[in-house]
Amino acid sequence: MGLFKRNPFGHILFVKKWLIRILGSMTHRRYRGFNALQIEGSEIIKNLPDKNVLFVSNHQTYFADVVAMFHVFNASLSGRTNSIKNVGYLWNPKLNVYYIAARETMRAGLLARIVSYAGAITVERTWREKGKDVNRQVKMSDITNIGTALKDGWVITFPQGTTKPWKPIRKGTSHIIKKYNPVVVPIVIDGFRRSFDKKGIRIKKKGILQSMVIKEPLKFDENDSVESIIEKIEMAIEQHPSFVKVIPKEVLLEQEKLNEQRRWSYKE
Repeated sequence: MGLFKRNPFGHILFVKKWLIRILGSMTHRRYRGFNALQIEGSEIIKNLPDKNVLFVSNHQTYFADVVAMFHVFNASLSGRTNSIKNVGYLWNPKLNVYYIAARETMRAGLLARIVSYAGAITVERTWREKGKDVNRQVKMSDITNIGTALKDGWVITFPQGTTKPWKPIRKGTSHIIKKYNPVVVPIVIDGFRRSFDKKGIRIKKKGILQSMVIKEPLKFDENDSVESIIEKIEMAIEQHPSFVKVIPKEVLLEQEKLNEQRRWSYKE
């Protein structure tokens, strides 16, 4: 790799590699130290094509979610299954991994701009800006940039566009799937909201077991409607309205027991 080789967005790959190494080393203990990250299905990562893969996930913090995915993806590609033990997997990270983020968020401070260089594809939100509701058209340049990223590698997106649970899937994700026909891999995360503050920078609570479940790629038909694609994604990332139906008391008690076992302080 040439010292000044760049990706399609003009980022110098040598700089990006060292940025991922440094940030990865600094954040590793957040998922294997202060708190634990339980991973399921990471063997799927190793069998994916090198390009045109779209990861769709629920969202709990601005940065901690996607940083955890960078860890898991690179650990899996280096031969670790469902484990991020030994941060050496970051020495030769996959450099064509991108993530979609709100332009407003990625311009809010120096840290956000640094993290943005690691792979952010920034888009202008059509429904929210500076804490206020807005209503505007999708920028075609944003869709084109996502297409460019898919053509170059992998893209992570949080199709609800918010860290609040049970919010609807944005139609833009369906349009991306219909236009570029990527391999679509669902991811379900949990525990990040309890572990970190909203930005995913400050550790809010220690001893929390975070989880990440990577599922088999979704299957879509070329005749699938936008609404049908949205429903499949909602079900896959467990954000469909059916998941918020009344939960039986026995199930809630079982979940409480599991949450207690997730704490580092738990003793049998």
